Amino acid sequence: SGQVRGLCGTFNGDQRDDFTTPEGDVEPGVAAFANAFRAAGACPALGPGIPDPCDGFPGSRERAEAACAVLMGPAFQ
Repeated sequence: SGQVRGLCGTFNGDQRDDFTTPEGDVEPGVAAFANAFRAAGACPALGPGIPDPCDGFPGSRERAEAACAVLMGPAFQ
């Protein structure tokens, strides 16, 4: 706890600094935060909207909903 930083956050109990970039800036939005970790030329930059991951992988929505159903079920209530 308190010793990590990156795409998974800071894990220090303060959600306000979870979007800390490699430069130490705290971004207010998901797209700007993700773009700070993007390897130049490796993939397109994210726009201001958050893309739906299921749009890029047809047929995955059903598998994802089934997998998430376990987390929403009685075992984790």
